[in-house]
This record gives sequence, C-alpha cells and structure tokens, in this order.
Amino acid sequence: MFRKVLVANRGEIAVRIMRSCKELGIKTVAVYSQADKKAFHRVYADECYYLGKAEPSESYLNIEKIIEIAKKSGAEAIHPGYGFLAEKEEFARRCEEEGIVFIGPPSKVISDMGSKINARRLMKEAGVPLIPGSDEIHSADEAVEFAEKIGYPVLLKASGGGGGIGISIARNADEVRKAYERSKKLGERYFRDPTVYVEKYLTKPRHIEFQILADGKKALHLGERECSIQRRHQKLIEEAPSPEIDEEKREKFGKIAVRGAKHIGYKNAGTMEFLYQDGEIYFLEMNTRLQVEHTITEMVTGIDIVKEQLRIAYGDGISFDQEDVRIRGHAIEARINAEDPITFLPRSGKILHYRSPGGPGIRVDSGIHMGYEITPFYDSMISKLVVWGRSRMEAIARMRRALYEYIIEGVETNIPFHMIVVEDEEFVRGNTHTRFVEERRIAERVKETIKNIKNLKTRLDEIFRGDHDVVDYEKLIPIAISAVMAYMESEHSEGLIQARIGDQWKIYHRIKQFGWF
Repeated sequence: MFRKVLVANRGEIAVRIMRSCKELGIKTVAVYSQADKKAFHRVYADECYYLGKAEPSESYLNIEKIIEIAKKSGAEAIHPGYGFLAEKEEFARRCEEEGIVFIGPPSKVISDMGSKINARRLMKEAGVPLIPGSDEIHSADEAVEFAEKIGYPVLLKASGGGGGIGISIARNADEVRKAYERSKKLGERYFRDPTVYVEKYLTKPRHIEFQILADGKKALHLGERECSIQRRHQKLIEEAPSPEIDEEKREKFGKIAVRGAKHIGYKNAGTMEFLYQDGEIYFLEMNTRLQVEHTITEMVTGIDIVKEQLRIAYGDGISFDQEDVRIRGHAIEARINAEDPITFLPRSGKILHYRSPGGPGIRVDSGIHMGYEITPFYDSMISKLVVWGRSRMEAIARMRRALYEYIIEGVETNIPFHMIVVEDEEFVRGNTHTRFVEERRIAERVKETIKNIKNLKTRLDEIFRGDHDVVDYEKLIPIAISAVMAYMESEHSEGLIQARIGDQWKIYHRIKQFGWF
C-alpha cells in the first residue's frame, strides 16, 4: 500500500480522505491556501504545505504547485477529492507524466466523460438509454429547429458543464435563442468550452445515480442513490436506497450502469447519473470522481469507498465481489450550507457558536470548528449531515432530530430548509422529483416558519450564553499588551524589560503566534 498520499483539496472532503488513509496506515500531506491557515484539514494531516493566496487559481487549482509539493514531500499518490481539479484531465495527465499515481480514472476517461456530447455518444455505443437530444449545435437557429423537432420544453446545456452551470430551460423559440447564447457564454466562461447541445426536458423525473467501482479486471455497483431534492440543478438532500427502486429495478439498472463503465474502460470510483421517469432510466452524465454523497452508500453497504479507491489505485483491486454487496437499512444526507435558506444565496462570516448533533445513526462530515471563518472564495458547504436507520421512516425521524440538535450561529445556514423538507408529507411518502422544491413551495414555507424554528432552538442555544461566548481575540490584543506592560512595569521596575514601542511589537507578535498569552 502507499506510504504517503497528498490530498489536493480542503475542508470536509480532505479530512474524510485522510481518515481512511490513517486507518490504512498511510501518511497524509495537506495543502492549504492563505484563507485556510486555521483549517482543520491542515492540522489533521501528517504534513502540510502552503499553496498560495486564497483565490482558487493561485492555490487549489494550481496544478504545477501541487505537483511540486507532491514531489517535495515524497507523496507517491494524489487524491483530488471532488471539485477543484478532481475532473481536470490536465491534472490527471500531469500526474501520469510525473510518475505520481492519480487516485481516480485515467486522464483519457476524464476527457471522454468531460464532454457531455462525447459521453452521450459513448453511452449510446454501450447500449445505455439516452434522453432524446442533439449532437453539437452550431447556431441559435439550429437549436430552434431541433427543439421543434423533438417538442418543447427542452434543455440547452453547455457540453463541458457541471454543477447545474450552463443549463437553461426553453419552452418556445424565443427562449431557445436566449438560452443558447446564455449556455454558450457560461460554457466558455466556466469550462473553456462554448459547445452547446439540446436535450428533451423531462417534466418531473427523479435523479437516480449508481455508485461504480472498477479496477481494470472487474466492475460492479454499490446500488443507487436518489438525489431529486435540488435547487438550480444542485443537490441538497440525497438518500439511499431510492424509495422508488426495488430489487428487480436495482439489478436491471445496475447492470446498465456497469456496462457503460466497462465500455469506456473506467477504473476507480465513479458515478453514473440518470433521470428516471415512468419506469425507465436515461443517461445524464458520468462523474469521474468521488461524489459528495458517497457517504450514504457507505452507510447502507458498510463499504469504505475511499479505501477501495486507494486499493484500486495501488493495484490491489476491489476487495469484494458484486454478490457481496448488501443494502442494509436507509440513509439520508443533508448538505448543510452557509446560505440564505430562502434565496439560496451564499453567506460568509465567522462561526461563533457550533455544536454538531450526535446519538445513534448520526454521522457529520465537516472541516469546521467554532471560530472558523466561512470565506467567499470557496463552496459554501459547511458540513454533510448523514443519518442511518433500519427503515426509511427511522432515518427520517433521525434526520429531524439531528437537524433540531444542530447549532450553527454567526453565519446563516440552510438548516431551516432541510427541516421543512423532512417534515413534508410528500417527501415522507417518497414522492420526490427534481421539481419538488418549487412544486411544494419549500422556500415560501421556510419564510413562514423560520421564526418558529428559531424559537425551538432557543433552549439548546442557552448552553452558549454568558461565559461561553466566543471572544474576538483580535480586539483584545491591545488590551493584552497593556496588561502585560503594566505587569512588567510593576514587577520589574528596575527596567529588566522596558515598555518601548519595539517591546510592544514583540509582545503583540508573541500573542498572535500562540493565540492567547
């Protein structure tokens, strides 16, 4: 097994990967930016190296700097986590060129799946069902022509897109023209790829995905996850298994997903994403990385996906077979974000009070702590709250309890949003789809009940009152300097240490270095 692995990421996912490494006896190397000098992942790792300024382009997206640190530290492999460089073909290729193991699929596979148009072509070759759609569209007029051929509404998508960026719905010719220009512009801005294609818009599909593992000799799946609770095409709540998928469908759709992975020569962990409607699934995209929501699959299978990634990358292969995979109970994940729970606009600020939930069946993956600064430079996710129960109803009950227990103050979060969803009668029945948040008026109901939610949390908040308030040490530093100087003058009046400006600066920096005296 590897002796040392560099984790080219930050926050909760960096800590998550390092935990598996620690259990396997692998030393870890962290990288951090100016904004993450006090981040937990930096101190959790065995070694840490400074990357650069807070801006991602000067830190977590700096390929050559990360390669340089890997070589300097003696890391044999790099795990990219998710986001940042995880699906950048150039990064995987540079690792290959430098003889560093990239813990993920080959660079060619990342490139093949990075273009949604190319991915659709390859999946069609593999016999994977596709949503009716076009190849590359070269003009707004061509987009209108194809949309009218397959019927409205349609989606216009940036071929290189991800995370909901570059997707626009159009219901008539005028909207198609505007959507074409918008998707083209966003594709160029965020992915350096202006290519656009048209796809039939399914009105109320479920978002179903299958977790894939492949080692070059065998490929298998770990069951499905349902990710239908979304806002602006970005997932907020995921669960496994899907309340809609039974054993027969799981076997059928799982085989389709594995067939697609084998056809492209996939290796390591990846996710085949589908839309499901009227009993059928349609290929959406393949994420060539560890997913945010891998946690719920781990909870219901008992399989550590990161450990399997490490074993595959090292050459040991998958440690089990398809028939060994068993789904036990039900798991739900809620993404806890620093954002307005009504508008979903991101928020930044310092976490003044923090207490995570606990008890049976609760898992919290985070990289934050009391006093931690949520900056505007990175994704606004604070943590992943994951629950497991013997049944879906028990899992829902535990999620309700965990959300009630979760205290985060100093920055606005979407906890009220999650509270409303898990109480919703249609969610409880399992009647979810990608338009659920809008159809069930979740944002409006958050607005109506947010005051009551705050009242419910008052009793728990009391533990932070009075002496437990977080102190702003920056403001107290001048007071501390004065106190130290007064002490020295009174106790050492003979002038052993004189209260000069230079001495004050020495004391100031000493206090800054150690945090508090």
